[in-house]
Amino acid sequence: MAPPPCGPLYRQIYDRVRGSIVDGQLAPGARLPSARVMAQEMGVARGTVDMAYAILAGEGYIETAGRAGTRVAPDIGQPASQPIPHRAARGGSDRAPSLPLTFLPLTPGVPSFDLFPRKAWSQLVRRHAQSLSPASMAYPDAQGSPQLREAVAAYLAVARGIRCTPDEIIITGGFQGTLGLVAHELGIGGGSVWVEDPGYPRIVSALKHAGARPIPLPVDGDGVDVAAGIAAASDALLCVVAPAHQFPMGATLSLARRMQLLEWADTAGAMVLEDDFDGEFRYQGRPLPALKSLDCNGRVLYAGTFSKTLFPGMRLGYLVVPPALLARFRNAARYMEGGRPMLDQAVVAEFLAQGHFGRHIKRMRNAYRSRRAALVEALAARFAVPSELMSGAGGLNLLLPVKEGLGRLAAVPWGEGRFLGALPMAQLTGQPAMADTMLVGFTNVPEKQAAAMAGRLYEVIVGGR
Repeated sequence: MAPPPCGPLYRQIYDRVRGSIVDGQLAPGARLPSARVMAQEMGVARGTVDMAYAILAGEGYIETAGRAGTRVAPDIGQPASQPIPHRAARGGSDRAPSLPLTFLPLTPGVPSFDLFPRKAWSQLVRRHAQSLSPASMAYPDAQGSPQLREAVAAYLAVARGIRCTPDEIIITGGFQGTLGLVAHELGIGGGSVWVEDPGYPRIVSALKHAGARPIPLPVDGDGVDVAAGIAAASDALLCVVAPAHQFPMGATLSLARRMQLLEWADTAGAMVLEDDFDGEFRYQGRPLPALKSLDCNGRVLYAGTFSKTLFPGMRLGYLVVPPALLARFRNAARYMEGGRPMLDQAVVAEFLAQGHFGRHIKRMRNAYRSRRAALVEALAARFAVPSELMSGAGGLNLLLPVKEGLGRLAAVPWGEGRFLGALPMAQLTGQPAMADTMLVGFTNVPEKQAAAMAGRLYEVIVGGR
């Protein structure tokens, strides 16, 4: 494919490579020419190719692997407008479900890909890639770059009411990296851990892998049932909870239960891991303070992620650690996490510091509110269910009751893509009340496509009965 006849040379190279990936000419994992070879082939300066590759890497199309060279990202998917079902991963039934690798339009728990501020992001990636210094090319600080930790601390103070110093923050590889670090350092092997049911399935898998015994607790309109946890295992070592917006039920942990949870943790000498994965996205009412902001005794570890606010391919998150545990967690981060790529951290730090992140969150909150309302209306009309059954206070998903019944479809693997990315709740919980409910993402469905998408989902479900 020839490069476009106009525009900057780096943009022509970017368009050429990106177009080949999107068209399927370059398969996931395919090796690309080195920047030096590409520059020689096209008769341009190597820095021009480096700039194009930096933008492609920042957008998740390619990745570099040292001596292995530059390759198309192995988990790159198809555009949302052309969903292709992905075969389920092989393995035993105890494996955690994984999100579809393709950009299926109704996939829950992912941010909007079409509204991401690519221009501002690419400019930052290009500038930082061009100004790489020897210090930024050396081994990274295992705790995270000071600039990013400062930016996160400033953001948390304003947005989530959490007062912490940059020294109390550890940059991690997303929530999975955070959970692994917490499980290891708290030594939960052989002990009990409270988890929400239904909840994020990879939490249970990770805890079992660490040798812990997950204790599933029911979730109602006020969030996780703390009293049930005390009755089932008052000596638990840890509670993993999403107070702002529980996945997948959408409940917000009430203030009374927040105080009850903190009182239990203090009495039992236990810790609480607060998973605030999408607390920025609330569409009605005032948000309650973060659980961490109410913690006076150092019992809460606060986990945030950029996977839901920027894009999941970032694999970048952060953990706020109580001062008494800092030395232990810093040491563990050195030999477990090893530090995250400095280029990624530098870009995110400046994205926050320049105000891009705050503007992005405000724009997404408004866009999500509108997209959510449109899809709720369309689904309510198509499936003949009351719209109020689907609306929650926030988050990135909807719960859709389906009268046709989905019980016999519960065996469809999570990654199958059969429902355009939407998931049968039977994949996440064994509760009979959830057997005929779908978990539906709305962030990647523009308002004008809502009616058509609701119709497609209806036809898929009815046709699969």
